[in-house]
Amino acid sequence: MGKLIVDSIHGDIRLTDEERGVIDTASFQRLRSLKQLGMGQVTYPGATHTRFAHSIGVLGIMARVTDIAREALGLKDDQVKNIRLAGLLHDIGHYPYSHLMEVIDNVILTEDFVGSDPKTLDASKDKYQDHEEIGELIVTQQGDILAALGGEQRAKQIADLFRRNETADPQLSKLIHSSLDMDRLDYLIRDTKAAGVPYGQIDLNYLINSLRVSKSGVIGVERKAITALEHFALARFFMHKAVYFHKTTFGIEEACRQLLRRCKNAASHGVPISSREVREIVTGEALGTFTDAFVDRIIQNATADRDECIRSLAQSIQNRRTPKLVKQVVELGAEDGKGRLFKSECKHQLSKLAARLGIHVGRFLYATTKPLAVEKRGGRLDVRAARDLESEERDELMKVFIGENDEPISLVDVPETLLHHLGSQRWFAHRLYIVDNGNPELVVRAREAVAKWDT
Repeated sequence: MGKLIVDSIHGDIRLTDEERGVIDTASFQRLRSLKQLGMGQVTYPGATHTRFAHSIGVLGIMARVTDIAREALGLKDDQVKNIRLAGLLHDIGHYPYSHLMEVIDNVILTEDFVGSDPKTLDASKDKYQDHEEIGELIVTQQGDILAALGGEQRAKQIADLFRRNETADPQLSKLIHSSLDMDRLDYLIRDTKAAGVPYGQIDLNYLINSLRVSKSGVIGVERKAITALEHFALARFFMHKAVYFHKTTFGIEEACRQLLRRCKNAASHGVPISSREVREIVTGEALGTFTDAFVDRIIQNATADRDECIRSLAQSIQNRRTPKLVKQVVELGAEDGKGRLFKSECKHQLSKLAARLGIHVGRFLYATTKPLAVEKRGGRLDVRAARDLESEERDELMKVFIGENDEPISLVDVPETLLHHLGSQRWFAHRLYIVDNGNPELVVRAREAVAKWDT
């Protein structure tokens, strides 16, 4: 092994010369300028850590896991090298502010939400590629990465692994996309430390030391580590509630998503208007500029836009006058009946409320978190429904070896576990914000009006 990196989470991580060569490329160094938690620093000032540090952390975990799996699966040296590199490069394709910019084609502007303007749907035909597809483009077309990996064939093998392509080495694909997700194992610990909260602390060493690999290449933990595995699942759940879906962070990120979507619709301020433009950026010399600063410049330029909504949203973000929460409806259960009722009220009442307040309806932001589960399926899911799960979801279910069984079973199928009983439950949050830009009276009036709605 070559260079030694001292990581704040995992300690010493030894790199091969090839891995060091990849890290030293300009394409990989771009990750230093992508914050791991997007706009999370607005709420948690210490959360300024980057995709660069996270990617090296995933490599560190992958190295430990492959040491365990190597003998069990009879992995060859080239396979070990490839899977380590896939771990290192798994986030190479992230957009500025990560998922925030990636998903703007799915954003529904408020005037479309209330049914007055169909423009959003028209603008969604040419959607941005997801970050894994962008990652494949960078790995297989950027000259510095190609040179570091020794050519197109090798680069394609590694991209196939993190993209889960059908042409990927099936043995390695199972390992990298296992139930014990190396990506999550790193970011939970790294994010909790950076944010200064306790929710993501997990027993990483015990989990890794309890790993077993079945003959078919499926990863699970020994039965003695069930509690640590449950804790991992619960930590992920609480980190989403407390950090990733924090109401302040979620509000300013929704404002930014709406702003970027409006700028894309208007072909203004340098927002790529097509997937072709994104491809040209990430495969060309402009890749190094495709960082968080790319979005920061858009926000700054948009503060003087003639469009009221674009200007108000940009000023809210630029001046850190975060959108104020008017009301949220939170539920834990199999369904979100109250949330759907609140959504219906927003859809039918927001235009009238905006008119009474004398503001554009686009200064209201209705947003929902994705349904949050402790595990992707519950223990009480019937056999047919379990079989209908996407293969990727089945692969990612946390698994445990019971007795001397050759293959592990899903943790939710172990009756004495919390996940068996909680797995079918979902946490839902429906939120309505207002962009007040420093006008507290506007917030008070909006809250008073919405409080009277039938929810």
